[in-house]
Amino acid sequence: MNSNIAGFSKLTKEEKVQWIAQTYFANPDTALDTIKQYWNSNQKLQQLHDEFIENTITNFYLPMGIAPNFLINDRYYSVPMVIEESSVVAAAAKSAKYWSTRGGFKTKVLSSEKIGQVHFKYTGNSNTLHSFFQSIKSQLYSATESITKNMQKRGGGILDIQLVDKTHELKGYYQLHVTFETKDSMGANFINSCLEQLGKTLKEAAWYYDSFSEDEKEIQIIMCILSNYVPNCLVRASVSCPVSDLAEKKIENPVLFAEKFVQAVQIAAVEPYRAVTHNKGIMNGIDAVVLASGNDFRAVEAGAHAYAARNGKYTSLSHAYIEHDVFHFSLEIPLALGTVGGLTSLHPMVKMALEILGKPSAHELMEIVAATGLAQNFAALRSLTTTGIQEGHMKMHLNNILNQHQATHAERQAVAAFFENHTVTHASVIELLENLRK
Repeated sequence: MNSNIAGFSKLTKEEKVQWIAQTYFANPDTALDTIKQYWNSNQKLQQLHDEFIENTITNFYLPMGIAPNFLINDRYYSVPMVIEESSVVAAAAKSAKYWSTRGGFKTKVLSSEKIGQVHFKYTGNSNTLHSFFQSIKSQLYSATESITKNMQKRGGGILDIQLVDKTHELKGYYQLHVTFETKDSMGANFINSCLEQLGKTLKEAAWYYDSFSEDEKEIQIIMCILSNYVPNCLVRASVSCPVSDLAEKKIENPVLFAEKFVQAVQIAAVEPYRAVTHNKGIMNGIDAVVLASGNDFRAVEAGAHAYAARNGKYTSLSHAYIEHDVFHFSLEIPLALGTVGGLTSLHPMVKMALEILGKPSAHELMEIVAATGLAQNFAALRSLTTTGIQEGHMKMHLNNILNQHQATHAERQAVAAFFENHTVTHASVIELLENLRK
C-alpha cells in the first residue's frame, strides 16, 4: 500500500485520522475507535491540546502520580511525577519518607546562568576582529534593549557577551558567547530572540568598521541559538546522617550498608558502563518532575549527560562518602527550568502540578527536581546493595503483566498471595495464570 501523501498538514483532524486508519490498519474501524477514545470530551480542552503541536490526531496519556513526604530545606512537598515506568514513584516516595526522619534533603541553587551563542564565520585578521568587537560591545547590548527591558525589570537579562575564537578547531569559526539570567522563565524564546538580534547587529556593524578590509566586512552568520549545556545553571541536593541512623528493616548492618553504598557510587564514578545506568536512574526522578511541571525534559537530559562528561570521561552525577561516622550523599546537576511561560500557563495539569508544589519559583523548582533525582538514586542503590533491583521492580511490574493478560479480580488476589513469598518473573506469573485457568 502506498503510504505517501501530499498536503497532510492541510487536512482536517478528522481527515488525518481517517487516512491513518485506512492506510495502516487491516481493521480501520478498530483503529478509529482506539484513536478517538483518547479524545477529550471537553472540546475546548481538546482544541488546546491539538494546538500544542502540529498534525495532531489524538492524545497520548502518561500516568501522573504523587511522591509525598519530601522534606526539602525543612519544608514538606508532595511531588507530582509523570512517568510510565513501574516502581519509580514508589521508590521516590519511599526514599522521601526514609530521609524525612533523618533531616530531609538540603538543596541549594549554586548559579542560574544560561548560555546562548551566535556562531559566525570570519576569515580576516583575528586581532582586528577583537578590536571591532570591543568597539561595538555596548552597541550589542543596546540593540537588544527592546527585547530585554521587561526581563531586566525582573532582575534578568544579558549578563555578559564574549567573543570566542574557535579557529584552532574549525577554520574561520568564531562565536559570540552570551550569558543570560532569565529568572522564573526557562527563557528559550527570549534567549533566541536576543541572539538573532545580536547576530544581525554584528553583521551590519561590520560594514561600517573602517579597520576592516572589504573582504573582512563579510561576516557570515551561521546560526543563533541557545545552548542546552548549562554548567553554570547548577543546583545541589544532599542528605546526611550518622551511619548508625541508616538502620531499618532491610538495613540490619548500617556500617556494611554505608560502605557498600559508597563503593557502588565510586564504581559509577570510574566505570562509564555503570555510570550511564546509574545516571539514568537519577533522570527517572528528574524527568518525571520536569514533565509534570511542563518543562523540556530532552533539554535537561542532554545538559545533564554533557555535564557528566565535562572532564572528558562520562561519570556519576552523584557522590557519596563517610566521614567521622557520618554518611554523606549528594548530587550536583545543571537544570534550566521555568515556572512561567510555555506550557506552565497553558496545560491544565501543569498548572495543577505547580499548585501542588506551592507555586514555586524557578530556583525552588530546581531544588525540588534535584532532591527527587537524589531520592531516586538512593532508592536504586539501596535496592542494588541489599535485596537486588528486581525484587521491588518486578512486584510493581506485576500489575502490568496481569493487565496484559486480562486477569480477573479473583486471579489477581491469588497471584498477589502467591508472590508474597516467591520471586516475581514474567514467566512465573504466566505459568501461575495458566494453572489457575485450567
